[in-house]
Amino acid sequence: MGIASPVEPPPRPGRVLVTGAVGNVGREVMHALRAHGRLVRGADLSVNAIRAMHGDEIEAALLDYQEHDTFAAALTGCDAVFLVRPPAIAYMESTLLPFIDAALAAGVKHIVFLSCAGAATNKLVPHHAVERHLAARGVGHSLLRPGFFSQNLGVAYRRDIAEDGRLFLPAGRARVAFVDIRDVAEAAAMIFDDPAMHKNAAYDCTGPEALSFEEAARLMTEVVGRPIRYEPASIAGYVRHLHMSGLPLAQVAVQTVLHVGLRFGQSEKIDATLERLLGRRPRTLATYIRESVELWALPLAQAVRAECGFAPNG
Repeated sequence: MGIASPVEPPPRPGRVLVTGAVGNVGREVMHALRAHGRLVRGADLSVNAIRAMHGDEIEAALLDYQEHDTFAAALTGCDAVFLVRPPAIAYMESTLLPFIDAALAAGVKHIVFLSCAGAATNKLVPHHAVERHLAARGVGHSLLRPGFFSQNLGVAYRRDIAEDGRLFLPAGRARVAFVDIRDVAEAAAMIFDDPAMHKNAAYDCTGPEALSFEEAARLMTEVVGRPIRYEPASIAGYVRHLHMSGLPLAQVAVQTVLHVGLRFGQSEKIDATLERLLGRRPRTLATYIRESVELWALPLAQAVRAECGFAPNG
């Protein structure tokens, strides 16, 4: 009688390059991958910022999608990439698409792209072009398509909440299945553990319940202890509001399109995919608000000075 050979685990990529390493999603993906015992290199516009956030011992690389000569050094020695579109970049043909080509040339075997809900059919969002390019190039890839992040309340919307006690958005009466960035990051780390299982797969990522922005405002009011209201914005009023805040016009356009899409149920559907990937119920919006109450309890002047970047999907 022969001795059964031990079952070997599936091969895993070596070093993972995480783009946007100091952003909201990239930061959490770095944490999740390191918790999984992976070799990680963080890439962003500032090596010093990466090390300040993740520690001096972390591998850090300069990456500027608009400076193609930064691609090679960032990618060298990496077998996999977590790809994030910076909110300020709307034109993919001269930025992320050439980076994908450079990754293939450098020997990258798998790319996990942080896309967004509806990107498969919505040509108005930049993520659509990236998804099509990944498929056309034939690289092994996985798509994570989250809707709206719970963390937007503490980042993109924090200034309005701090200054005016309001959520000011052109979303009408839409309901949103808010998803927690930490859950999406954990899903990404699991994909990198066994990329073959997730090759060319697309995963819609939502939270376990759909809430209106009125309900989100009531939750915040209860937890934070001061009135916070939802004020529906017109499209023109929202564009003007973002422009006055100093956002680049390309970012204003993308952010407005994503919010207006909510009116048509773009992020309303609750999907069980993330729960199946994680093997547990994803975090609720209420959980995030309770765990992050100090963000809105800070003195007003300090809160409005905080860096506010939009993270609908990254």
